[in-house]
Amino acid sequence: MSKKISVGIDIGTYQVKVIITELVTLDGKRVPKIIGKGIYKSKGLRHGYIINKNEVTRSLIQAVRQAEEEAQTKIKKAFISIGGVSLEGSHIKNKTMITRADNEITQLDLDNINIENEKNPLLVNKKIISSIPIEYKLDNKKILGNPIGMQGNKLESQVLYITSLQQHLHDLIQSIEEADIEIEDIHSSPVAGSFVTLTKTQKIAGCVLANLGAETVSIIVFENNIPISLEVFPVGSTNITNNIALELKIPLEEAEKIKHGVITSTIYPRKKLEEIVEIQLENIFKLIDAHLKKINRNALLPAGIIISGGGSGIATIKDLAETQLNLPSRIANVNFVRGSKSIVQDSTWAVAYGLCLMGLTTNQDSESKNFVKKFPAQIKKWVAQFFV
Repeated sequence: MSKKISVGIDIGTYQVKVIITELVTLDGKRVPKIIGKGIYKSKGLRHGYIINKNEVTRSLIQAVRQAEEEAQTKIKKAFISIGGVSLEGSHIKNKTMITRADNEITQLDLDNINIENEKNPLLVNKKIISSIPIEYKLDNKKILGNPIGMQGNKLESQVLYITSLQQHLHDLIQSIEEADIEIEDIHSSPVAGSFVTLTKTQKIAGCVLANLGAETVSIIVFENNIPISLEVFPVGSTNITNNIALELKIPLEEAEKIKHGVITSTIYPRKKLEEIVEIQLENIFKLIDAHLKKINRNALLPAGIIISGGGSGIATIKDLAETQLNLPSRIANVNFVRGSKSIVQDSTWAVAYGLCLMGLTTNQDSESKNFVKKFPAQIKKWVAQFFV
């Protein structure tokens, strides 16, 4: 039996992360095992947007080499994440009259709505990464699930389109192809990260996953087990580091250590440091709260806010999030498949690992939903929660 390998590549502003997983048998069960990982400092990006493709390619090659050496296997193709300030979620509402004479809804009716949606000005110069139906109404009445097969006169839909600027996506693809890697599929970073940091219970109840990266903060809001909103803000934990360096008049490298609570030789007033950090975090949480107010979910997400990314290591962040957002708060953990062996310890690897598991649900024909049915039972149970 040939090996089933899945590779996830997360190209962030601060670091490039690569994970290689293999589907193996452990204690009689088929589970994903991480067999290699690589990490290298990112170059050529700003706020997640590529400004120098050659530098991005060089950083990627270094991270890939590390993962290949550890796994003793060559990476030929991979699943890729896309993030940055050009990533956004757009809600588009539309309606259509049912085409069949007996008023039964068919796939053609849904296709007609999608065609009209894609003409919307909100999607101009953008590439659709994902389209997620949020709500259907039939003759002004809300319906649950897939409307195909139901009967009515007028079908209305609300769809969340996760998009990226075409140029950003084009540059990302070119950078990866220059590293001699075939792209199997591209997923948005927030969705890939949510795959392994959120539980089905949290996503049904309602929650927001906030990834505090170096130069961006991305949020994705879930309710009823589906993403209902996505946003990326052009601020990040680097802003906190810069302010610590300026206020305490110390090198950036030392400011980064102090930010994460590492003891250094620098003597500084603890209260002043707390004030510097709190001001920056409060600004970030104000942006998140403003977005939740915009979608009428502020203080209304029972599962609260789950914080991931490099910035999640700041000591006071959990308490500040609870105070600012009036929501339960916790630091994200990576939820590994039961029985699998983990060699990553924190949520900064969530996107790359999530991509790997998403890859393991996709067969060679890319029929991911159908393939879940053919997958071993324990993996099927794990991945099935992510498909509605």
